[in-house]
Amino acid sequence: MELRFIGADHEVTGSCHCLHINGKYILVDYGMEQGGNVFENAALPVKPSQIDYVFVTHAHIDHTGMLPKLYQEGFTGQVLATKDSTRLCDLMLRDSAHIQMMEAEWRNKKAGRKGSSEAYEPLYTMEDALGILRQFVPYDYGQIYDLCEGVRFRFTDIGHLLGSASIEIWLTENGEERKIVFSGDVGNKNQPILKDPTYTTSADYVLVESTYGDRYHEKQRTDYVAALTDILRETFKRGGNVVIPAFAVGRTQVLLYFFREIKQKNLLPEFPDFKVFVDSPMAVTATGIFTEADPNNLDDEARAVMESGVNPISFPGLELSITTDESKAINENTEPKVILSASGMCDAGRIKHHLKYNLWRTDSTVVFVGYQAEGTLGRQLLDGAETVKVLGDEVAVHCKITMIQGMSGHADKEGLLDFLKAFEEKPKKVFVVHGDYDVVDGFTKCLQEEYGFDAFAPYSGSEFDLITGEFTHVAEPVRIEKGAGKMSVPFAKLKDAEKQIDKLIDASQGLPNKELEAFAKDLQALYEKYKIE
Repeated sequence: MELRFIGADHEVTGSCHCLHINGKYILVDYGMEQGGNVFENAALPVKPSQIDYVFVTHAHIDHTGMLPKLYQEGFTGQVLATKDSTRLCDLMLRDSAHIQMMEAEWRNKKAGRKGSSEAYEPLYTMEDALGILRQFVPYDYGQIYDLCEGVRFRFTDIGHLLGSASIEIWLTENGEERKIVFSGDVGNKNQPILKDPTYTTSADYVLVESTYGDRYHEKQRTDYVAALTDILRETFKRGGNVVIPAFAVGRTQVLLYFFREIKQKNLLPEFPDFKVFVDSPMAVTATGIFTEADPNNLDDEARAVMESGVNPISFPGLELSITTDESKAINENTEPKVILSASGMCDAGRIKHHLKYNLWRTDSTVVFVGYQAEGTLGRQLLDGAETVKVLGDEVAVHCKITMIQGMSGHADKEGLLDFLKAFEEKPKKVFVVHGDYDVVDGFTKCLQEEYGFDAFAPYSGSEFDLITGEFTHVAEPVRIEKGAGKMSVPFAKLKDAEKQIDKLIDASQGLPNKELEAFAKDLQALYEKYKIE
């Protein structure tokens, strides 16, 4: 009875963990890495054809995006997910396959123009996506199901995305039973449309995500409607556009919920007829899935709106763009407007075109409403980049860049602690995963020292015996630095410190000479201490 760590271990994306029980191999998620690839991931322990089942915590691509590749390489087993996750995966995996094929076509055309005959193959095709989708088996929340010899499971609504779940798995081998819980992505509380997370109360072992394990959302819940209204008013008065990079599934629908309220309550009387463009075919389809969801899976407010006969995410002035021509027409429209487009981290999709048209404008505003992974264009903009590369061109950033805090689908540190404190008895061990490497380590230390959990943050390739409660292999980290090969984690941290010191030096210009001299003296002392002759 073994647990193996594959992906999203000291990283935020690419979730994948593997159970080995009674000769069966079971994956929990098989996600795609997005943004910067920080650490080298271990390979699956067996060929895809030898994997028997895959559990899906939710439909986001960083948890499901490699499933078509698994099918392509021979996987023939069942994929187990909630009913709403199954519907959303049908949409998102098709879209991912389309992106892979378009990327390959673009690369091959580019190579052809340079005279290269080497063909670029897509990661997977639409046929692979359709193949894996046929292997999905949908399940309800809250019921315990038998899967195979020695394996039972239950999905619990964790409030992160429509259909998202934490997964309880009971494992029995040679008369020994252990229960392991995979948190999935724990949802934020008091968010529109979705219910608050439902917690689990017992487990031997827990894998908990830690995306926001180092920060707290504001105690006083942000009035998102008021914040958006202020941004619209200020930007429209300047004559600019409000561009919002938003995940097509989840965040876009929440924003539409807020815009409906702004319209319904006439909170922006100066611009009552402003238009909101949703420029993402996937977001348009996903919005339909949300409106058709089982009301019992929605929060009380959204359910009440639906039961009153009102579509909670539709309103006058909403424009849905499907075709390329419709997308292009948005930027030809000179009226101030809202543009909602994917992807949420600006690393793909139509949002890049809208950024290219608006980043250089002093009258426009780009609003971030979710986590931006290291290495993404969104993260560069939030970090204050003065110029960025968009669709092959350098674009100056003159527009206003802002973020609405707390509008996250992820629990903050308090929410993650609440998830863990809900266990009536402390688990034998808590494995901290799905977070940036420094966040994972900090949250693990907090669990150990402040809350008394036996917590550990493994790296990819680590193996744990669930019967003995001991690691059979503790993997050493190997960090990948773009353009510089592999480096150790301590050296990578030193390189990160170098960047921070450079920023500090640049920011110190203009300080009193006495302070500058003291700063230089301190740096010189460090150099003398560590210099290599």
